[in-house]
Amino acid sequence: MSLNGELQPRRTELMDDQEAGEWAIHFDDRPPEDLLSWAFERFHPRLAIVTSFQIDTLVLLDMAWRIQPQVRVITVDTGRLPQETYELMDAVRDKYGITVEVLFPEAAHVEKMVRKHGVNLFRKSVELRLLCCHVRKVVPLTRALQQLDAWITGLRRDQWATRANIRKVEIDHDHGGILKLNPLADWTEDEVWEYARVHDVPIHKLYSQGYKSIGCAPCTRPVLPGEDSRAGRWWWETNAPKECGMHCPIETGGFEHEVAAILGEAAQLDKD
Repeated sequence: MSLNGELQPRRTELMDDQEAGEWAIHFDDRPPEDLLSWAFERFHPRLAIVTSFQIDTLVLLDMAWRIQPQVRVITVDTGRLPQETYELMDAVRDKYGITVEVLFPEAAHVEKMVRKHGVNLFRKSVELRLLCCHVRKVVPLTRALQQLDAWITGLRRDQWATRANIRKVEIDHDHGGILKLNPLADWTEDEVWEYARVHDVPIHKLYSQGYKSIGCAPCTRPVLPGEDSRAGRWWWETNAPKECGMHCPIETGGFEHEVAAILGEAAQLDKD
């Protein structure tokens, strides 16, 4: 920290892949609280939980708050969230007495995207859905991660095929080589809900309506009996990744070109 309380620029190399791998092995069979304690000692205050207020990150928030009451919590308001998410955000603030750092997409980026493709562009194609996710969620998060040394996620290996091999400690090469910590990687859904019940963790109201994975309102629906927990995300798509790009980089060629066009043209509008 500087004398005026501002965070200093990130160190050029926090940890290499070999050391991260060693820590991943060290923590793999240990409880998540052990990893959180280590992370706070090593990285606080340049460490934050990134949450969309689903059950996994709220369980981690409860654990972290018991270790470090000044835990930083970051979320992205895409502008399309369910009202129940905003209500839960307030409940979390009240229960834990913390500040939730709310990020927003750049208005110029959203305006350019909507002007070109319409408000509900995500229904038209997978690439346009990925564009919407990128503009509304990934870009604001990337901006915040540039100020951190490490971030904590609620990813679990049993959530989806793209997450089956995640480690508890990873180098996030997509965000400048910061540490990405997944303390619940080896937990099951039942274990998460049991912790929430025992510790009276605030819970999103949509879970009681059949939702299992909650994102933007128009892109999330309840899960039907027998469906995978992420089947309610972008359910109209066929053979498409159940990811927004926040945790899993998605390359489609045309998508990257469209992102560059939207962000570049919006930046030019700001200058004009």
